[in-house]
Amino acid sequence: MPHPHPTPGADATPRPASGDRHLRTATAADLPTIAAIYNDAVLTSVATFDVEPQPPELFAARVASNRPGDHVVVAEVDGRVVGMAYAATYRARPAYDGTRETSVYLAADARGRGLGRALYDELLRRVDADGIHTCLAVIAEPNAASQALHTALGFERVGTLREVGRKFDRWVDTTWWQRFRP
Repeated sequence: MPHPHPTPGADATPRPASGDRHLRTATAADLPTIAAIYNDAVLTSVATFDVEPQPPELFAARVASNRPGDHVVVAEVDGRVVGMAYAATYRARPAYDGTRETSVYLAADARGRGLGRALYDELLRRVDADGIHTCLAVIAEPNAASQALHTALGFERVGTLREVGRKFDRWVDTTWWQRFRP
């Protein structure tokens, strides 16, 4: 099923990322796998501040969105979804229409293989094609790998919120990262 508002290359037809890797638009059929990937992060990391596993429906509105700039892209390896990246509404006020918040999550066995970069590259290509001016990302600290990824993608660190989340019996800082459309 194609994304409701196609942009160049934004259909559900698998796109080779390299080798046996393919990137495509997420569909409702991907929701259980997306939730499983996300819930691994919920249970094992501070990549999200959710503390309880979430149902697949958490991502249903993002996958179904037809709003320009809203995208969910999945990575498949050997036919199995192993990662996702999304751009979603930053805040639901008209003045923020040109801004999206972005994120990427990978299955544990898919990390360190360049899939996060491939997903983010495809996501940003789609967001840029939709004319979105600003992308924001939040990184729970410390996270050198995510900082390096965002820097490589043209994001710059714009601020720190100290001790704003509490998870695993500790306070966690977050940093805000921003990227303007080239």
